[in-house]
Amino acid sequence: MNHIFDSIFSQYDGIPTHLIILEIIGVIFGFLSVWYSKRENILVYPTGIISTALFVYILLFYGLLGDMLINAYYFLMSIYGWYVWTQKVDEDHFTPVTTTSSRENFWSVLLFIGTAVFVALVYELNDRWDSWTSYTDIITTSIFFVGMWLMARKKLENWIYWIIGDVISVPLYWYKGLIFTSIQYLLFTIIAIYGYQAWKKHLNKGPETLLG
Repeated sequence: MNHIFDSIFSQYDGIPTHLIILEIIGVIFGFLSVWYSKRENILVYPTGIISTALFVYILLFYGLLGDMLINAYYFLMSIYGWYVWTQKVDEDHFTPVTTTSSRENFWSVLLFIGTAVFVALVYELNDRWDSWTSYTDIITTSIFFVGMWLMARKKLENWIYWIIGDVISVPLYWYKGLIFTSIQYLLFTIIAIYGYQAWKKHLNKGPETLLG
């Protein structure tokens, strides 16, 4: 058991203590955000805003530019999603879970491609093509951009994007030395699977409260 802990914490040799503490705090709030999302609870957004703000700072230090942009984008989309989720469709019900339309699928594809091109340019301009992680980072960034946009619009398919992106992110963050974040994405994968099932049961049904 000691060998496991030694292996995990050896990844943090030379890393400033405050960054490790901020990562743990960011992971906790990130976990809460995904959990609240599964429950269609509006607290998904304030907890998500705290987590993403911390990870913008952390990921800039580690040089994961794509994922840093993801979190900056999450921060902005959380404000948009907070607004959308609190809109009422009638006197007693808030925005319901729905499936994506053909038009939204079209925009999802464009958002994926546009994000990939943009992040690739960021890497090129900063000369950060240092390993396979750069290419993987571009893919996960594009996947998560679409997932966040669909979640803000309360679309069932957002969970599919989260599941795919989370699965890819587990080994990526472990390799980069962000062990707690890697474990976080493993938990995210599990929650996302349950989130998809929970949202599917509530499809086209607007909740009466956002703090359930």
